[in-house]
Amino acid sequence: MPDTLSTSTATSAKPLVIGDRSFDSRLIVGTGKYATMDLMKDALDASGTQVVTVAVRRERLYNEQGQSLLEFLNLDRYTVLPNTAGCFNAEDAVRVARLGRELLEQLGNPGASWVKLEVLGDKKTLLPDPVGTLEATRELVKDGFSVMCYSSDDPISAMRIKDAGATSVMPAGSPIGSGQGILNENNIVLCLELLKHGDPDYPVIVDAGVGQASDVARAMELGADGVLLNTAVAHAKDPVQMAHAMRHATIAGQQSYLAGRIDKKLYATASSPMEGAISYIPGE
Repeated sequence: MPDTLSTSTATSAKPLVIGDRSFDSRLIVGTGKYATMDLMKDALDASGTQVVTVAVRRERLYNEQGQSLLEFLNLDRYTVLPNTAGCFNAEDAVRVARLGRELLEQLGNPGASWVKLEVLGDKKTLLPDPVGTLEATRELVKDGFSVMCYSSDDPISAMRIKDAGATSVMPAGSPIGSGQGILNENNIVLCLELLKHGDPDYPVIVDAGVGQASDVARAMELGADGVLLNTAVAHAKDPVQMAHAMRHATIAGQQSYLAGRIDKKLYATASSPMEGAISYIPGE
């Protein structure tokens, strides 16, 4: 499918800045759950992403044929963001993060010092454990990591994670893989307001729960700096076409936010002036 809208020309002049790195694309895409590795490659290409997230745990890194998905990624093109998916305590998350750093240092990828931190509370909801998340954030920051931290949409939890030294806080729109979109827009707005107070360039990325392109556009219209997603593309009936849609939704949503929406009003406001309109008088 041809893509005539380039990421670099269609977004604002300001790139997405995370730590000491900047990117034209504001969409971060996961690499799990695809039917085949080739389909994953095509979808990533269609998304226009420059950052891909990879689960480091061995059972997630290799498929049934023993192939590592890293073999199917262009490591010169993508910054790999290793994640700690599947970790349910701070100790495991720190260990997996260090494993990811070691792996990417061997491959020479700039994502080696990054980690997408997930410390989950339970296997059913996959909601974050706030205490374990804080513990792991503090430990990884001390160890020199740039921590991009998966969080609930609770503004106070988000602020505590930032205060612990996280490079970016990533509040969930809804539970991981649920496809429910953004369930509580007010909380996302509060997260943005608190996290950016006195620090307007602090990157806040909506992570988890996206189901369709309009969810991405809405996150960007609320003022998010980016969106991270996986399942919505990987499990779509046509992942490549959905990846295209997500790419354009990110761009459109940000442009809409930057343009500034009109105020909502209770009553209609005529698009054309009423002065000089022809009057109709019954009986004439």
